Amino acid sequence: MKITIAIIFGGKSAEHDISLNSASNIYNAIDTNKFDLILLGIDRNGNWKYNPTYPSIHINLSKHSYFNDANAVLIDIVEGKTSIIEKKSGKVSGTFDVAFSIIHGNTGEDGTLQGFFKFLNIPFVGPDVLGSAVCMDKDITKRLLRDAQIPIADFICLKKSDKAKVSYEAAKEKLGLPLFVKPSNAGSSVGVSKVTDKSSFESALETAFKFDNKILIEEAIIGKEVECAILGNEDPKPSIIGEIIPTKDFYSYEAKYEDAEGAKMKIPADIATEVSNELRDTAVKAFIAAGCEGLARVDFFLKEDNTYVLNEINTLPGFTEISMYPKLWEQTGINYSNLITKLIELALDRWKRDGALMTVK
Repeated sequence: MKITIAIIFGGKSAEHDISLNSASNIYNAIDTNKFDLILLGIDRNGNWKYNPTYPSIHINLSKHSYFNDANAVLIDIVEGKTSIIEKKSGKVSGTFDVAFSIIHGNTGEDGTLQGFFKFLNIPFVGPDVLGSAVCMDKDITKRLLRDAQIPIADFICLKKSDKAKVSYEAAKEKLGLPLFVKPSNAGSSVGVSKVTDKSSFESALETAFKFDNKILIEEAIIGKEVECAILGNEDPKPSIIGEIIPTKDFYSYEAKYEDAEGAKMKIPADIATEVSNELRDTAVKAFIAAGCEGLARVDFFLKEDNTYVLNEINTLPGFTEISMYPKLWEQTGINYSNLITKLIELALDRWKRDGALMTVK
């Protein structure tokens, strides 16, 4: 009997549309000889929706709306099965065994949804509650990495209520120019601005505070943008290193997801073997230090002298046509379909491991 996977997509964050693209790619690539599939959406208002009549072959959620004919539903355990329950009728309209959430951004990869799955004892793909929450908050991530003696860019953390306490002049003196301003809790370069003068500083603060009540003002690091994909639970493995070559001013949200010409990828990155090995080791070290399991993409800036800083740990990287995470594993020797299978297997392994702990008396 095949395991049923619910691919959960959408969500309330600014990355809703990215999620539709990622979910479509995962759905179309998954090994249907091993798994049965259910599409389960969360609309822009945060409502769970289920559309059992949606096409099941070569789907494109970005082009054909899933939500127009979807029913409002609840997720609960009924007679020991994870069930999709229609709000209006109270009837169970479907069941599933494993949640494969590809909801990017706030409430999707910040531990909120992971906590919901954990509460209902549903196996789910990706890091657990703690790792998800830690890595979503760039301020907390940086503090943990610093404690683990992993190089990070210098930064100032600023809360909205304390906005007046850090001036442009103070930030410039501490961090130099240019500098970057970004929300502490947001993904995919959402709300990130490059600052070169006082006017752009004020504008950058305003933009970042639209997405979070806590922001980072960060020094600019000049160097190559290189990334490593991590896969595993207790014994995580790194992919080869890939390089992002932005064709714009920096690797913005638009360059990542909307502009096919916004950046180029070089896999493997054109760097020395010993440097690559050090980055891969550091990526695994950071993954463990942040409490991650399952998957993550670890991003670095590599300077000309081969020193580096760790920029970000992304616990739910994109699975779009131009996303680095699946491309890195493909070049490392795991194709798209097998990668998805491995992620599901890791979710089930962790669920069994943690379930065994729950039964110890």
